Amino acid sequence: MNVSLRQLRVFQAVAELGNFTRAGSHVGLTQPAVSRCVTELEQQLKLKLLDRTTREVSLTTAGRVLAIQLERVLDDLDAVLLDVRGMATQRQGRVRVASSPTLSANLLPECIARCHAEHPGLDLMLLDRMQHHALASVLAGEVDFGVVIDPGRLDGLHAEPIMTEPFCFVCPTSHALARRRGSVRWSDLGGENLVLLDQASGSRRLIDEALLSNGVQAQVVQEVGHVTTIFRMLAAGLGVSVVPTLALPPEGLHGLTTRPLTPRVERHIMLVRRARRVLTPVADTAWQLVKRVTIERHAQPVARSQWGTPPTTR
Repeated sequence: MNVSLRQLRVFQAVAELGNFTRAGSHVGLTQPAVSRCVTELEQQLKLKLLDRTTREVSLTTAGRVLAIQLERVLDDLDAVLLDVRGMATQRQGRVRVASSPTLSANLLPECIARCHAEHPGLDLMLLDRMQHHALASVLAGEVDFGVVIDPGRLDGLHAEPIMTEPFCFVCPTSHALARRRGSVRWSDLGGENLVLLDQASGSRRLIDEALLSNGVQAQVVQEVGHVTTIFRMLAAGLGVSVVPTLALPPEGLHGLTTRPLTPRVERHIMLVRRARRVLTPVADTAWQLVKRVTIERHAQPVARSQWGTPPTTR
């Protein structure tokens, strides 16, 4: 198969702009030259990629599949060519990162903002996905690396821990356990109605293991995908919960109380990439930035207000 890079870039322009003339202006070719490039590509692939009429150009099913995959392939090629030309030291390019929801909401925004400030030419793109989808994206090469909860098994992945954080207890302020000073024991959760993250979360396995090891017999009444939903359900009086400390909003939780859990159970936050694959220099720059920002943030003491105000005894 003799497919040229020129043909692929021309097809990408047509797929994006939906018009031969506009695509020609974008790539610096005449409309007939654009049409010829696409026709030659179709002949090489033995597939029809475009449906052409006098007024519009639309992608066939094969054309849509190629256009979706081609963007990633050409981005990767551009990054390689920049590295070879010695431009990687300028830290320019696009880096894709997959992350699970809690980390996407509470850790990655600061990393992206710092990236914009420190490396204006580095475009850090976030794919916000559930844990197993984030890991699958890394293994498939859809993203450069991931920021995830310790997945336990790491087949095919290289992992680097960057942070640990404890789980904490959350309940309505009217709950009996909210009136306790200090921490709450895992065993205190026996008999409670639990509202927990569902099994798609990287944290749920760790929470289940902690409940089991502490002999807790409790009923899981709701399983949800996001901690914000948990907080709303607790405020409605549907039960109590265990969540990662990182999920607690800095401004606190209206109508809810948080307490540390003992014995302390932690989750490990990790950077993961495909094993036996070296990151491109621009991706490594992003990897190091995420690690540094996370470590800096983790080194800061937890604000006392995060745990709520201890009740006054009478």
